[in-house]
Amino acid sequence: MGKLAFIFPGQGSQSVGMGLGLSESYPAARDIFAQADRILDRPLSRLMFEAELLPTVNTQPALYVASVAAYSVLISETPLRPDAVAGHSIGEYAALYAADVFDFATGLGLVARRAEAMQSAASEAGGAMAAVLGLTAEAVRDICLETEASGAGIVDPANYNSPGQVVISGEADAVDAASVLAKERGAKKVMRLNVSGAFHSRLMAKAAAAMEGVLADAALKAPSVPIITNVTADYTGDAEEIRRNLSAQIDHPVRWEETLLKLSADGFDRFVEVGSGSVLSGLVKRTLQDVSYASFGNPADLEKVLKLGETA
Repeated sequence: MGKLAFIFPGQGSQSVGMGLGLSESYPAARDIFAQADRILDRPLSRLMFEAELLPTVNTQPALYVASVAAYSVLISETPLRPDAVAGHSIGEYAALYAADVFDFATGLGLVARRAEAMQSAASEAGGAMAAVLGLTAEAVRDICLETEASGAGIVDPANYNSPGQVVISGEADAVDAASVLAKERGAKKVMRLNVSGAFHSRLMAKAAAAMEGVLADAALKAPSVPIITNVTADYTGDAEEIRRNLSAQIDHPVRWEETLLKLSADGFDRFVEVGSGSVLSGLVKRTLQDVSYASFGNPADLEKVLKLGETA
């Protein structure tokens, strides 16, 4: 019998109105949004329901809250429970919450500090990101190395999302130069991303260092269910390793393709994307064969998710 993984989305999945339907339909979700507003002492839920969320100081907490709200609905309204969890970038915090590594307030506090540190680093260093489609991960790594060797500036692979989809990140001129080289090497498409910084690149080193101190004082426990981290693309059961990985995650690439392949090799054939959007479901589709997947971020999604559970 195959196993079920809950996967939690990161930046790129945000949208105006995320979480609104869940808040209107389920007390469990409303409680999470109310808690978030109290903890942050600002109307995050109103920003999520009504306003643009581009600044990362808003987007990261919003994505965490949306995922935790969706997860709370799933465990209160359905019998579904994950056999393992994983999250893409900021989604890793929601995965850690689902694995009982920290409580909601602790997680939200860490996410808020992470967002502030990354926004500060972005304001200081600038930078850009671009998605490269149609080239292998090795080819994109070589392009980044060649671009930097040419003197164009810092550029790193940031997200290994799926076969033929790698995001690069770094100084804006270097990202532009690498994008041109990628097209010359046969990339099907290169798209600049609408982000406020060069996330998961070396330009985030100050943010990673800042989070080391924050995480050192955080109350973390060993996970109650298996969790795969972005930095290693492997399981961890150790709270101290989780601390190290969460700080390193900020200036290291997200190894999402490897994460999905690891889960598949370990018998996971059902995936529920928990939170805003369906970006991760698309990556599952492009990476794995003979698996089932569904996304849950709105009340209308519940029936499909329950059918997925019935296939066990």
